[in-house]
Amino acid sequence: MENITRFGVSIEPELLTHFDNIIKKKGYTNRSEAIRDLIRKHLISDRTKDPHTEAIGTLTMIYDHHSGPLTTKLLNIQHDHHEEILTTTHIHIDHDTCLEVLVLKGKTGNLQKLADTITAMKGIKHGELVITTRSP
Repeated sequence: MENITRFGVSIEPELLTHFDNIIKKKGYTNRSEAIRDLIRKHLISDRTKDPHTEAIGTLTMIYDHHSGPLTTKLLNIQHDHHEEILTTTHIHIDHDTCLEVLVLKGKTGNLQKLADTITAMKGIKHGELVITTRSP
């Protein structure tokens, strides 16, 4: 078994009730695992603020494929960044709307710049970058 350190936490009853409700909805079996996940999330968030940190992530975007030369521009960007873009998934939501997910790997600064370039393009309705690391 792993070496585990136990520590106490002082918390207001109302805040604990809200926390317990949230962890129950998310399916945690105990507070410890929920707290460990919160700590990991914070550590990863802090670590990925460094633009030189190696990371992996996804860029999810919704766009109108009839929007001018958007699809050609997206394809060109993807070829220009073939080292950071590991794979793509393209789904036709309806006649006009596409959902595309890019799986990315590289330095967080480069991934953020790539995501900003794409999401700022005319025709992109929504885009969201999620970055993580192998470990906190």
